[in-house]
Amino acid sequence: MVKDVILTSTSAGGRGDDGPAPTPSLRQASLRELNLAVVCAALFRAEAPLSRAELAARTGMTRATASRLVDDLLAAGILEELEATGGRRGRPAVPLRAAAGTFVGLGLEVNVDYLAGQVVDLRGRTLAERVVPRDVSGADPASVLADVARLGTDLVAAVDGTRLVGTVLAVPGLVDRRSGQLLLAPNLQWRDVDLVAALGGATVEAFGGTVTVANEAKLAALAMATAAPGRLGALRTFLYVSAQVGVGAAAVVDGEVMTGPHGWAGEIGHISVEPDGPPCRCGARGCLEQYAGKAAVLERAGLPLSASPEELLGRAAHRGPAGDRAARALDRAGWALGVVLSGAVNLLDIDQIVLGGELAPLTARLRPRLEAELHTRVLASAWASMSVTSAPAGPAPAARGAALRAVSAVLREPARWVPERGAQTRQHPVR
Repeated sequence: MVKDVILTSTSAGGRGDDGPAPTPSLRQASLRELNLAVVCAALFRAEAPLSRAELAARTGMTRATASRLVDDLLAAGILEELEATGGRRGRPAVPLRAAAGTFVGLGLEVNVDYLAGQVVDLRGRTLAERVVPRDVSGADPASVLADVARLGTDLVAAVDGTRLVGTVLAVPGLVDRRSGQLLLAPNLQWRDVDLVAALGGATVEAFGGTVTVANEAKLAALAMATAAPGRLGALRTFLYVSAQVGVGAAAVVDGEVMTGPHGWAGEIGHISVEPDGPPCRCGARGCLEQYAGKAAVLERAGLPLSASPEELLGRAAHRGPAGDRAARALDRAGWALGVVLSGAVNLLDIDQIVLGGELAPLTARLRPRLEAELHTRVLASAWASMSVTSAPAGPAPAARGAALRAVSAVLREPARWVPERGAQTRQHPVR
């Protein structure tokens, strides 16, 4: 996230304790880069379009400096102008906002039973998306990555005319944040896989020249916390818990996803509910996903793995042995979630819980047992405003989070995408 450090063309240089001052040309270049980032942060974060005058007021820049930077960003296709509106003393104000359909990010997701992808632009609009059923568990990574490459290629072709800035690949497992290596994905039965290398250099180049690998639960939480690139959503501090076959989580504080020093935070599915409970694919016993994961709940309910959450709820609503069995499976899942999430709330002081993935449609049914455990086990429950809500419906939220992260590279370093000033032809008056 760009911090509100403003350097304008009138900022003084000088010599610090770390060595000689940079040369004037280097200082001027870095000055422009920082100012472009500050302008982008202010405009993308704004709830409504801003004029040049409003932008200057928000950033503390002179109007001339703000207008020159806006011209650069307009020429690059990062910003766009709206129709002028009446302004002070009869001068029209031209509102500015993120450009639509120019720069895009590609988000791809590998999960146990599907592959997914989305293309998102600077306004946060989904320009293309696709979910492909695929049994990935135990499959050869090279074969799966070949399918991922085809999926991504099709999505990029669907948005011809845009500029792809990069790709983020979401996976359900431990990812080394430094190397991008997938260390372990128990439900995929993958270990020590270099996913970027498996995609191949030609594919990486076609996917914007950069492919980053990240955990799918964290990316789904990012999608939940982000209204549009650079702008946070209404819910900014929460614990996101998502279930497919496994169960993943991410803690979000003030819109920032907590990753931990290695990037491994959030593996809530492998916290033990009962030390002597059923064996887990990770090698331990009694892990949460053996109680609240999709496969565990459906098996305990007597339903096939292909059954939908709606079918599970329908079965649990019926009287008789089959309905009782499904109801007990849901009660057990709610109890186990409550036990584990109580520990997370006690540890992190985050009392807003969002259920996503296969858990989202089950929220109303899981909530009573889950909240009962929270109120019993959370030390501050009498004073905390705890809530359990469901994530908005939508296909593959991790793929959307991945695409948002990819396209946000333009906001972090807009100078990379802005042409040299001599190459620009249009000029805009100061508003």
